[in-house]
Formats: sequence, structure tokens, C-alpha cells
Amino acid sequence: MTDDVTGAAGAWQQWHEQRTASVSEPYGPLALTGTYWLDDYPEGKLPAIPGQWRADGDQVVLTAAPEDGLTRDGQPLTGEVRLTADAQVGLGERRLVAIVREGLWAVRDFDPQSAPRRAFRGIEATAHDPRWTVQGRFTPYGTSRTVRVENADGKERGLGLGGELAFSLEGQDFTLQVAVQEDGSLWAVFADATSGDGTFRFRFLRPAAPDAEGRTGVDFNRAVLPPCAFADHFVCPFPPPGNTLPVKIEAGERNLVAPTSV
Repeated sequence: MTDDVTGAAGAWQQWHEQRTASVSEPYGPLALTGTYWLDDYPEGKLPAIPGQWRADGDQVVLTAAPEDGLTRDGQPLTGEVRLTADAQVGLGERRLVAIVREGLWAVRDFDPQSAPRRAFRGIEATAHDPRWTVQGRFTPYGTSRTVRVENADGKERGLGLGGELAFSLEGQDFTLQVAVQEDGSLWAVFADATSGDGTFRFRFLRPAAPDAEGRTGVDFNRAVLPPCAFADHFVCPFPPPGNTLPVKIEAGERNLVAPTSV
């Protein structure tokens, strides 16, 4: 094994360990126990969550009484407060987080004592293999595009796409439609011939920001499970048209390690 390969394998192992630690943090994806869309609760009472919650334009209005036990920044929350996206409210150890998708508001409930977090035993992942790391070229669209795709909760939502990422694997040419993140990095939702048969039904890939000529690395060793692999209450988008590769990508994260039987 060359020094370059040895170094890449070591870097991958460190990445895998950090990734495992991050998803199992107290308020990581394993802690999500519910996502409650406010339109489904017109009276403002959410399951097992105190207070009165309602959407008001670009904010959520929460009305709390002292006996509700809600806190904001560690201080008791009473009366009316307006929450923007990603704002957090405490309930004991739990965190309640406001989110918005296509103008619809929801409250997510994160509980460090969730059953999935307590049962977590790790992430199944294929050891680093240099043949799954290739050079790619990003070509932006003239204007950004939005396609409607099914989400993990069974609803269709828009998925913004900024261009195509072209690359070759074992002599075959492929492309993925990708989104462009705020920092310039890319994000792809993809499936392949292993999806649902050895790996989760789809995965995410996050290539680095392309250089001035559109070049970036495509490293399937770092393909990751989407949040909905860790908890049923995420609304991950499924792959857009053209992002199901007709080859087996036997690399990266595959599934959660099955809990040990008692």
C-alpha cells in the first residue's frame, strides 16, 4: 500500500469515527422523536408538547404558561414569543425546534433519551477503497432548477438543483444532478444498484466546492446515510430523475448496525 493510499485510508477512518460520534450526539438525528406540522393541529396543541403553537407568516407564535415548563436560553418561558426557523425551545432535556418547508411550519422534538439513540450500535460502512475516489467536473445550469420529488414522509416537495457533476467509474461515464450549497460545496441525493439491497434506499454525497474550471473530487467512500435512516421523522428528498446509477457503489455508509439481540 502506497503512502498516499495509507494516508487516505487513515483520513477516511478518522472521518468515519467523527461521523459516528456526530450522529449519536444528544441532539443528533437519532434523538428526533417527532415532526409536527402546525397545519395538522389547527387548535395549536401538539402531541405531548405543552404550550399553544401557531404559524403566523414567516414566524411561529408560541404562547406558554408557567406550568408548561418551557424554557428559552435556559430561562423560563411565559407569555407569547415569536420563533424564526431553527429557533429552539427547551422542555427538560428535550429540545423543540421550529422548521419551515415551502412555507409550512413544523416543530421537531429532540429527546436524548429516544429509543433509537439508546439502541444505536454504529454505522455499517465499507472500508476505504481508492477506486471509488475519482475526479469530477461540475457544469452549472444557466439558471437554478427546482424539481418535484417524493420525500421520506410520502409528500412531494421541491428540490433545488444547480448543475450536473460528471465523472467516470471503471471506464463508464455518469452524471448526477447536484445542488450548490451556500459555501460552494455540492450536494447530491443518489441511489445505485445496491440501494435497498445491501445499502439504505438512497444516500447523500457532498463533494467539495469546484475550482474555477469546475473540477472537484467525487469520493463515494464518503457517501452518507440521509437523516431519515436514523429517525422516521425526517423529510429527506428521494433522488431526482437521473440520479439512480445503474452500477453497484459498494462504498461508504451502508446501513445502521443492527441492535444486539437480548
